[in-house]
Amino acid sequence: MGALSKFCRKLRSNSSGNATLMVALGAPALIGAGGLAIDTAQWYMWKRELQHSVDQAAYAGAWALAREETSASFETRAEQEFDTNISKTSDFVSEPTIQIADYAGGEDNSVVVTATASKLLPFSSFLLGNAATVRASAQASFAEGLNYNACLVSLADEGTGTTIGGNATVRAQCGLAALSCDDDAIVIDGSASVSTDSIAACGTVNVPDENEDVTAEGVRGLEDIYSQLEPPTNDTPRTYKCTGKGKNSQASLLPGTYSSLVVSCTTVLASGIYVINGGTLDLAANYNVTGSGVMFVLKNGATMKLGGNGAGNSIRLTPMSSSDFIGTAYEDQADELSDILVFEHRDNNVPNPGHTFNGNSNSLIEGLIYLPSSNIRVLGTADVSAQCLQISAYTIDIRGNAQLETLCPINETTSVGTSIASVKLVR
Repeated sequence: MGALSKFCRKLRSNSSGNATLMVALGAPALIGAGGLAIDTAQWYMWKRELQHSVDQAAYAGAWALAREETSASFETRAEQEFDTNISKTSDFVSEPTIQIADYAGGEDNSVVVTATASKLLPFSSFLLGNAATVRASAQASFAEGLNYNACLVSLADEGTGTTIGGNATVRAQCGLAALSCDDDAIVIDGSASVSTDSIAACGTVNVPDENEDVTAEGVRGLEDIYSQLEPPTNDTPRTYKCTGKGKNSQASLLPGTYSSLVVSCTTVLASGIYVINGGTLDLAANYNVTGSGVMFVLKNGATMKLGGNGAGNSIRLTPMSSSDFIGTAYEDQADELSDILVFEHRDNNVPNPGHTFNGNSNSLIEGLIYLPSSNIRVLGTADVSAQCLQISAYTIDIRGNAQLETLCPINETTSVGTSIASVKLVR
């Protein structure tokens, strides 16, 4: 018994097997921690790839919905983007759920994409008894690009494009637009009065409080829709000449190329294209001028002056229609060239002050005055009214007591492009 008691005391004090015992007891925890680390890394990889895929799918679906021409295919676009970004989880990922949803008080203005990935993993499936599942969801909101039309368009891509000042009065419900992306792209100052349904500029505008509700700044995507259209020509040489005497003096003009066309008597223009080569188109004297179905083409530094220096003259001008080009060299461009009253060559490079409406004229002028390289000024006490007068010029300057009124419906005026749609990931 003494020997047994002595052996037990020695065994109790022996610690040589403690490490083995502790390893045996801690082995399950150690193995479990390792297994959990491996499975967690897998989950993180799945989640990261899945989240990136639904993010890109939501973006793609929102961009498709932001454009009218692709809106019907938003689900296809989203699915394509989702599939493109799936790699490691492609064998066990679910089909994405793609839905249109409301966002921030809007209606049907976002896309929500949701997907899951499920797979049996050695450790987690042993403990949980089923597959591990990760879930990802993304929401992207969108705003459609807006279509803009205008009848007074400044084409300069920098600086102030349109200035309306003094006591000028402009009634143009059909809209103002400026392609300049600088500050003060449109300025309405002084005592000027502008009545319009739309003011759009790539840059900022400086307008009275009463015009702010119809103003859109920072509109990207505005453009000159005529920038690729070439002006027509008519090489037949012509000269201006009055016949008769006194009040009976009159000029009856035919289309062709004039070095200058300065009215000095009652003038009637036959329908067609009138090219002014380097001189002056001056319809501002105190004489009646009538032209139905005409187009004036300005080149080689030609300048234009419309209006009158007295109260007795009358100007009646209407542009060529599509049918007027039938049988000419420009028949294929009839739709693009119709309704252009004045077409300036892009290298005309008229220095300031450029072209003018001026004087006390009571004018009825229809069509588009297109001056892509020059400034046009409406000054003095000019009184210009029209059913549908449009001006697209490099810069537009309306001052003094000028009164300019055009009654074009906004949907029939010059398109100045569509603002760029916006898309953002919101969740």
